[in-house]
Amino acid sequence: MTAHPPHTPPFRDPHLPFAKRIDDLLSRLTLDEKTGFLHQFAPAVERLGIPAFRTGQEALHGVAWMGPATVFPQAVGLGATWNTDLVRRIGEAVSKEVRAMRARDDRVGLNIWAPTVNLLRHPLWGRNEEGYSEDPKLTSAIATAYTHGLRGDHPTYWRTAPVLKHWLAHNNETDRATSSSSVRPRVLHEYDLRAFRETVEAGAVAGVMPAYNLVNGRPNHVSPYLREHLRAWTDEELLVCSDAGAPSNLVDHEHYFDTHEEATAASLRAGVDSFTDHGTDSAQMVGRIRKAYEQGLLTEADIDTAVRRQLSVRFRLGEFDPHDDPHDGVEDFDTPAHRALAQEAAEQAIVLLRNDGVLPLAPGTRLAVVGLLADECKLDWYSGTLIHRSTPLEGLYERFGAERVEFAEGVDRVRLKTSAGTFLHVQASEAGEDEARGAEGALDPALLAGRTDLPPLTTDATGTEFALIDWDEGVLTLRAPDGRYLSVAEDGYLRASADQPGGWVVQETFRLEPHANGHLLRHIGTGRHVTVAADGVKVADENAETFELIIAERGEDAVTRVTSEADVVLVVAGNDPHINGRETEDRASLRLPVHQERLLRAARAANPRTVLALVSAYPYAVDTSDLAAALWTAHGGQAAGTALARVLAGDVSPAGRLPQTWYENDADLPGLLDYDVIGSRQTYLYFEGTPLFPFGHGLSYTSFSYGDLTSRVAEGTLHVSFAITNTGDVTADEVAQLYTRAVDPALPRPRRELVAHRRVTLAPGAREELSFEVPLRAFEFWDVTQGRARLEPGPWELLAGASSEDIRLRTTVLLDGEPGAPRPVLQRGLEGADFDEQSGVEIVDRTRTAGDAVTAAEGRSGELVYRDCDFGDGVAEVTMTVSGEGAVELSLDGGTVLAAVQVEESDSGPYDYTTLGAGIVAEGVHDVHLRLRGPLRLAHVGFSG
Repeated sequence: MTAHPPHTPPFRDPHLPFAKRIDDLLSRLTLDEKTGFLHQFAPAVERLGIPAFRTGQEALHGVAWMGPATVFPQAVGLGATWNTDLVRRIGEAVSKEVRAMRARDDRVGLNIWAPTVNLLRHPLWGRNEEGYSEDPKLTSAIATAYTHGLRGDHPTYWRTAPVLKHWLAHNNETDRATSSSSVRPRVLHEYDLRAFRETVEAGAVAGVMPAYNLVNGRPNHVSPYLREHLRAWTDEELLVCSDAGAPSNLVDHEHYFDTHEEATAASLRAGVDSFTDHGTDSAQMVGRIRKAYEQGLLTEADIDTAVRRQLSVRFRLGEFDPHDDPHDGVEDFDTPAHRALAQEAAEQAIVLLRNDGVLPLAPGTRLAVVGLLADECKLDWYSGTLIHRSTPLEGLYERFGAERVEFAEGVDRVRLKTSAGTFLHVQASEAGEDEARGAEGALDPALLAGRTDLPPLTTDATGTEFALIDWDEGVLTLRAPDGRYLSVAEDGYLRASADQPGGWVVQETFRLEPHANGHLLRHIGTGRHVTVAADGVKVADENAETFELIIAERGEDAVTRVTSEADVVLVVAGNDPHINGRETEDRASLRLPVHQERLLRAARAANPRTVLALVSAYPYAVDTSDLAAALWTAHGGQAAGTALARVLAGDVSPAGRLPQTWYENDADLPGLLDYDVIGSRQTYLYFEGTPLFPFGHGLSYTSFSYGDLTSRVAEGTLHVSFAITNTGDVTADEVAQLYTRAVDPALPRPRRELVAHRRVTLAPGAREELSFEVPLRAFEFWDVTQGRARLEPGPWELLAGASSEDIRLRTTVLLDGEPGAPRPVLQRGLEGADFDEQSGVEIVDRTRTAGDAVTAAEGRSGELVYRDCDFGDGVAEVTMTVSGEGAVELSLDGGTVLAAVQVEESDSGPYDYTTLGAGIVAEGVHDVHLRLRGPLRLAHVGFSG
């Protein structure tokens, strides 16, 4: 007999379209099996030969959390390169390392939770390091490049499947799970949605992750924007993955729903397809989904829709076609090419802020290198574990020779004396060296435990001298002579055990609190004070020890000692990415920490040829006017030190550009929760003050001239070209930037707005002509009177130059468009949120599922202005759709109150609207002014004759 091969089910047939294969597979899965797929950790279906699958592999600037990997500069540093080709190549390298690591460890996932496309609207946001820029165009350009690299070039199979974070309007860690971002329609469409939209439309995005916060009173995890906007931008099935713990937040913290079943059902129907909650334990979320189904809150079709989106991603990743997957077997990991790329990225991310000619350093320069970050290669929460490491000091030793470099870290060297007259002491240990934190990899690094194999601190007559670093806001670290930081493990004992501060809850930070004639030492991670017990030093709720701080040497004294005889002093300052500005914690101020200000002043006083290198995840307000030079770079990954040394030596001309505005002081900033970039004049787009350093700023070791600007409009596109010439004697990169400005706008428009850029390399004397094609869509604004985008006709200025303020060429073009018209209030009325100006108003949810309303901010009266409202031949009545209690007063052109409605206190809820009317006499075109009093919600205003 002839043996026939077993029947191949259609979902296993690589010749069929994915859609048909998914249909077949869905038909074979039971309801319970499909429900199980909706948790982050989807179980295997052994009867069909389907393996387990998980969403979510962090890879923001290299593979994170899963052990050693190539570490590239932080995302904000990649944004500072302004180099899309470079970032695409980094995405390729990262995705290849993901594949190579997965071949060894199946915990490594192919669904990448990166990049972060939240706009860097506010520089005090704790997660500033994760974004690319304050500008939507630059953000989308860099994000598109990274996602294309992550995806790969194969037309069918993706190397990895990137998910964009964090949808939407998410720029605060303070109360991030309960705060609501009030985002008016113009800001929504012209700013916050743009970075997501342009990246999704580029075709290399597999999904998005909603953010923890609410937008206009509604949690992002039940946002109608997922359906109305996100899924309208592409024909691809997009997988929406919840943020960790966010599904439970809908009930537990936001109290938006009464039960978890209601919340889960609402999220699923809104478009969330994968629930990240309760870690690897899927039982609770799957149980909620089953109960929601049993209660009639969900249908099997709802579940099928979500499962289909997940399966679409898995099919694209080649899971069901292992023999056809071109990415299977990729072994590119820590290759020489990846190491060279990490160095190239670190070099390109460096921004020269100012330079009086001291840079590049002359051959034979004697250097004094000082500062708390001079011998550090810091990692952040989303970094991998370093395989290679280069600090600024190591890079300078290598480049200039150790004999020409003097070093002083600038820490305060202290001993801690107890009330008994003894001192804290680190005991010698025979324990072996531990691997760096996270070297073994962890699906949830927040669960990594501290070391308990080392002896706790004790006390003795002489004690140990610690390096004390004050990170500002009263937060300090203490480091033992062997380089390990004091840390507290689960057993509560203090040990010198951590290679760096880190972890979800940092266990290496303390506060000195004045008490009696000394200080209490509070451990921030546990909130407990340090006490001295017979079995060692530990933290406890009672018997806090009073310490006297004995200072052996001030940091500035060490700095002065090494700087006075140097030709040039390099001060390396900045932040630790786990302290005072990180996920869960916003910064309090733009200022440089006082400890580091002391070191900088000491260096400058000792030697006027002082150069400041800021290594940080965000901008600082630091006066550089009396410094010889200043540079900034984000934490640059494994090659950071080598890159900085090569730039200082002139081996590489710096060409990084600032991806966000650097403000002069905190007074220039709006409130952290003020998301109205138009009304509050935020970012370079609207800021009317003088920045410390403008968006797009960055100097070079050579000079460039710009010329021959031309422009023309054809077939819905503006074609612009201009030439750049290297007029200096150094080969270098220039970042050419093209901005636009409406000359005479009817409404507030950006002072200037980036529409295109290009980074080019030019040899001395070389000239290159650059051409750009700008779609006329880039000139549109969101017309709230019509609820759509509109191009306003009129003159537009084109500005070409080296930064948003360093404009070298300009010309004016006349664009055709659609003329504006007064608001047709007789036909459309006024939606509450469609205002032109506001004061003291917040946008809130009209219902739990859709729509906006407005309300006065708590404790204030709200003012709203709607410009150019056309009442035609006249109206006699105004109606207002309201809920809650309070009053609305209406006037025209800022005059006397013409109509008012009052809503009395009742037992109705915030979504129980009523329509109230009042008489009014108005005709012609006027500005409508509304004043809101009390906790009232206004959804709509109508007019009739």
